[in-house]
Amino acid sequence: MGAAVDETAAAAAAPAVAAEGGPAAAVAEADSKDLQQQSKALDKLTDHVEDRQLDSSRVQSAMAALASSKEADWNAMRLREKELAAVKINPTDVEIIANELELDKKIAERTLREHKGDAVAAVRFLLR
Repeated sequence: MGAAVDETAAAAAAPAVAAEGGPAAAVAEADSKDLQQQSKALDKLTDHVEDRQLDSSRVQSAMAALASSKEADWNAMRLREKELAAVKINPTDVEIIANELELDKKIAERTLREHKGDAVAAVRFLLR
């Protein structure tokens, strides 16, 4: 009978504990703190991101710089191709290099032109 009295006393005390901030209130408070921490973390992340409008003059100047850089690269490449085309090479050197190293004739010719017609330097380059 003493156990029954203890159970009824505990049952009567449970609403009083919950009203005072018992286990249910503790869980709700923990959830609230977790939500607050998540909210603060999200605020920290979003505070660093600022909305900026693009300045159209800066964009235009950057695009112009890119275009001029691309044009300069294109002109340099065309000039280099003209220089390589002006180099005199021996067609038999092209044949020998292409056959012995089992390369395409265009690659052998290009390598010879890059090495100013020097077959030995071209072969050394290709064998590296």
